[in-house]
Amino acid sequence: MGRSERYKKKRKRKRALKILLAALAVFLIAGGIFIFKLFNDVRTTINDDLHEDVSTIDTDETKEKVDKKEPINILLLGVDERENDVGRSDTMIVMTLDPNNNQMQMVSIPRDTRVEIAGDGRTTRINHAYAYGGSDMAVDTVENFLDIDLDYYIKVNMEGLSQLVNAVNGVTVQNDRAFSAGGHSFKEGTIELNGEEALAFVRMRKNDPSGDLGRNERQRQVIQGIIDKGASIGVVNKIGDILDVLGDNVNTNMQFEDMRRLAANYRSARQNTSSYQMSGEGRMINGMYLMIMSDQEIQKTHDMIVDFGSN
Repeated sequence: MGRSERYKKKRKRKRALKILLAALAVFLIAGGIFIFKLFNDVRTTINDDLHEDVSTIDTDETKEKVDKKEPINILLLGVDERENDVGRSDTMIVMTLDPNNNQMQMVSIPRDTRVEIAGDGRTTRINHAYAYGGSDMAVDTVENFLDIDLDYYIKVNMEGLSQLVNAVNGVTVQNDRAFSAGGHSFKEGTIELNGEEALAFVRMRKNDPSGDLGRNERQRQVIQGIIDKGASIGVVNKIGDILDVLGDNVNTNMQFEDMRRLAANYRSARQNTSSYQMSGEGRMINGMYLMIMSDQEIQKTHDMIVDFGSN
């Protein structure tokens, strides 16, 4: 397999992870509030199956920030975990929620970013931090790299996207052009997608004259479809399936009460969203492709996160 083919496959996995992360983050923080109101047993599922502490985050300090409705930072980790492989975090996004100004910011850190791995000492790709030391080391490395404090993290396994779509009985989207991708054909107009179809639908890019813009619109539609279904009373009988998907594919240092507070105090933050992708210079170093971030780019990203909501 050539380098270009491997790169294309990596990009497809990365896109799917970004979609899943965005969908689950919104689902857990905003759309998922209906779960907390209707099912007491959700508390056990979240606290026992999803919850995973990390030593680098001061949860007491985070709770104070949430109670005061101050901006908080959540690290979203998209991990491609396979059998007999701990996986690497191919998607890393710092999501900042500012409820006072009804805004949310998502800063993406490229997987090939060259950093020193916190607690390990090796200088390599940032996505290796998870492989070397799990969520704890990934959180610590991002905090050190950008000189920021993280309040929560959500780790998502890529396999969860299609399962989540199936768990909410599929999604409805408006397709503006007919195309085929991933072994599926999509007609123009209103269409229903199951999990496998949704994954193929959002991955297609090369046959779209709008390129990334068209793909981003399809991603938005699938995410919106998941939120709409998740907030619908008609999906109540699927709550067990939804929790199974989350339990199998998501870990977070949030507990039930943390999610309840976020759902109550921070759901308005998604009214206005912005995003930023860190950029640097790509180099081959000792046979490994790495993205070198300048001091100016690191400082700029630090300021974007730390100052978000202060203006």
